[in-house]
Amino acid sequence: MIPAAVPLYPYQQRWFLDRARFKIGKWARQTGKTFTTTLELVDDVHEGWTEGRRSPWVILSRGERQAKEAMEEGVKRHARAYGVGLQELEYDFEAESGAKYRALEVEFENGAKITALPANPDTARGFSRNVFADEFAFHQNSRAIWRALFPVISAGWKFRAASTPNGKSNKFYELMEAKDSVWSRHVVDIYQAVRDGLNRDVDELRTALADEDAWAQEYELKWLDEASAWLPYDLISACEHELAGDPARYQGNPVFVGNDIGRRQDLWVAWVLEIIADVLWTREVRILKRASFAEQDRAMDEIFESYRVARLCMDQTGMGEKPVEDAQRRYGASRVEGVLFTLPNKLVLATAGKEAFEDRKIRIPEGDVPMRADLHSLQKMASETGAPRFVAEREGGSHADRAWACFLAVHAAGGMTWSAGYEPVPRSRPMDEGRPGDGRMRDRPRDDEDGHGERLRRVGTW
Repeated sequence: MIPAAVPLYPYQQRWFLDRARFKIGKWARQTGKTFTTTLELVDDVHEGWTEGRRSPWVILSRGERQAKEAMEEGVKRHARAYGVGLQELEYDFEAESGAKYRALEVEFENGAKITALPANPDTARGFSRNVFADEFAFHQNSRAIWRALFPVISAGWKFRAASTPNGKSNKFYELMEAKDSVWSRHVVDIYQAVRDGLNRDVDELRTALADEDAWAQEYELKWLDEASAWLPYDLISACEHELAGDPARYQGNPVFVGNDIGRRQDLWVAWVLEIIADVLWTREVRILKRASFAEQDRAMDEIFESYRVARLCMDQTGMGEKPVEDAQRRYGASRVEGVLFTLPNKLVLATAGKEAFEDRKIRIPEGDVPMRADLHSLQKMASETGAPRFVAEREGGSHADRAWACFLAVHAAGGMTWSAGYEPVPRSRPMDEGRPGDGRMRDRPRDDEDGHGERLRRVGTW
């Protein structure tokens, strides 16, 4: 029975009341898939309680932040609606491999537990209980997770998977599209959700998103063809990280900037990468549209003032000639490289960029739909002569501007080892990718007198 304190739309009711052992759902974004499924988890625990049995659950989320949201906005909220007491726990879970993961857990008065963890094959093996795979299409190594998980749930436990599509190269797609009578399958696109009462202006959302690929996948739940995509969605999502894209986390190391130049229809994009160990962390992606060249220059000046820019690679094609010359004059020709977008050069850029994603050597902002769609929009085609060419013609107006800026930044960082000619000022506390920094400029080493940051000594080769 649906609790009166938690009103549900009809499509949510259908999912909640379906208690099939194996249940999977393809949901549009922000339609309540995690909210509704965590309600079922709490209800199942409560029902088991009244029947004198325990019904424990584990939630496998794509990351620690999502696991925390599922627990805070779902499980705990629903437990309060049911009026049941619980004990909250947070601890390091040690997997069979010896690796440790942060676990969030609530224990009900009858001893039943709901635990939330980041998803990977290690955590999938670590529990014998019912499982909810939240945003399963976005789990890294989803097939390996499934292989580790299925023996665990085969002992009679239930399984729930709910996700927005993420291309065809993942286990979620295979389970949704398999032809069998074992799985109970639900599909909730944005149109169904609105028909059932969800308050969304479909036309307004579609116009604001301005990307037909993203709309087709995120809201209409289409399985986009990955065959010609240079960066498949599973490759993109594997490099997303909740800490990427935050300028406040800049640690003072030299950064590498890629700049794709657009003036009218296309975007002006500056992508900033900082090397931490051997990983390129996105610190900022600055985007301008229909900005004057003066505004573009000011934006780049701000980047050079905010970061210690080791190298800037710019699109020199067409209108890019003058911005490149101006940048070389302002920041020094040794630090600014103009790149003509010829077919051979684009192949070099795209190949290096793809290798960074394949090797998991880059981190990009998590959950940025336009960015994800832009990176995915780039396709490799064969020209009439057989030579490869890259196209990104989309009805939504994207020409892979973010993708090329990203690839230019990777190119700027590629093949070089930099040693900085300054002594860092000690920080008030260490900064790493596990804790936020305060982002204050006074915590960084001072620039030298030329206003362009410390002088850098090149010790490698391109």
